[in-house]
Amino acid sequence: MYIGRFVIVAPSFGVYRVSSRSFPNRRITDRDGTLTVGPTPDAPESDNPYISYNCLRKGGDAVVVGNGSHVDPIAEKLDLGYPARDALATVLLALDYEKDDYDTPRVAGVIGEESYIGIVRCDALLVESVPAPTLVATYEENEPTPVDFDADASVGPTELARRAFDLDYEHAVCAAGVTYDESDVAVGFHNGE
Repeated sequence: MYIGRFVIVAPSFGVYRVSSRSFPNRRITDRDGTLTVGPTPDAPESDNPYISYNCLRKGGDAVVVGNGSHVDPIAEKLDLGYPARDALATVLLALDYEKDDYDTPRVAGVIGEESYIGIVRCDALLVESVPAPTLVATYEENEPTPVDFDADASVGPTELARRAFDLDYEHAVCAAGVTYDESDVAVGFHNGE
């Protein structure tokens, strides 16, 4: 099944996976603790504004994961002291879903003292507290749903990313992982190599 890009958020970890039929030539790079999705050197040129973005960034005492340009303003709201729920809801509502051919939803999560997951679709804004691993995706699984994700923060962020990459959803491209322990954040990624 193809569910597109997705996040899984839990109280002590989070993952983000790029799954793509249209733009598979992408990878994640680490820029001083901020993880960025961008084209590989052999990717065809594109003017699509939705294929390069920060997918994981620290904000305040928490960390944000998501599928687009909304990650940065959510982190900035957290830096300003917004509660996690408010930062997530405010930015998702303001930026709305992506105005592409598919009305692609924006998905995001905040992992911190309080963890939340959210999605803005063309017909709804959903933001929920996360007591256990919860998934939301751009297609099919587009409501926050508890998920059986065989991992916890003890496996480390790179292994979390690899396990997200290996989940049985179609068209995996790359994945990011993060662990959180009392504002101690560690990040990792897996580019499918």
